[in-house]
Amino acid sequence: MEAARDILKKIRQIELKTRGMIDTAFSGAYRSVFKGRGMNFEEVREYQAGDEVRAIDWNVTARMGDAFIKKFTEERELTVMLIVDVSASGEFGSVNLSKRELAAEVACLFAFSAIRNNDKVGCILFSDHVELFIPPAKGRGHALRIIREILFFEPKGKGTDVAGALVAANRVLNRRAVVFLLSDFQAPDFSKPLTIAARRHDVVAIPIVDPRELELPDVGRVVFEDAETGERLVVNTSDRRARLRFAENVAEMQEQIPASFRRFGVDTITLRTDADYVPALRNFFRNRERRLALG
Repeated sequence: MEAARDILKKIRQIELKTRGMIDTAFSGAYRSVFKGRGMNFEEVREYQAGDEVRAIDWNVTARMGDAFIKKFTEERELTVMLIVDVSASGEFGSVNLSKRELAAEVACLFAFSAIRNNDKVGCILFSDHVELFIPPAKGRGHALRIIREILFFEPKGKGTDVAGALVAANRVLNRRAVVFLLSDFQAPDFSKPLTIAARRHDVVAIPIVDPRELELPDVGRVVFEDAETGERLVVNTSDRRARLRFAENVAEMQEQIPASFRRFGVDTITLRTDADYVPALRNFFRNRERRLALG
């Protein structure tokens, strides 16, 4: 019973935190940068000065003897799919949040932004296989269920198969959707299913990193264990050359991840467990809004 209360408390805390952000910063930004599936015909009406000439319905105009135009409204409703990595490496966190907890907060923000705009939101949790699929639906209760699962679902697998998660998303999403892919991307090549997903959907990749993964502290000999494979390695962290090689390899990988997504036309938002994610999200919305304005 106490565990259930703790779970509800954690979910409520995240809901309140992210709802405040949506109210003050992100609701309008979300609506402006994620568009509906197209335009729906609504009616024809008489032409008025300033109307777009290309919108004239020539058949109706010919019958009525006066100019009439077609009026369309945007089909606003979206489907949002959250694809979240729940592999063993996501449990790591050297600061306040683990990578999985950070993913849950950001996913919550997008889920409630979607619900606020009357959009559907669904979820795929994955490790070395798809662990859970929650079909897209509307409503606060549905969004809260998604956040609960992201935070507290106990996966059977430990590894990370981004490719399998994207294949599953491509299979279940029949119409164009906004796909948020949250992971540390410590995974084998997934370029082929990413190519397909990026062609069909609006994909946003969100790499999540922890500062302790970026550099080795000078603390002598340390046994490192891979959370996903169980493999162990003894490293002398007092060796300056070892620390330098590690930093160089990590820096190269951190540059390659967003570069590889850019090749497929996929936007990225890199988040760190030791930094406020709000500026990174604001920057993403601002850049995308600017790009859309330029056409």
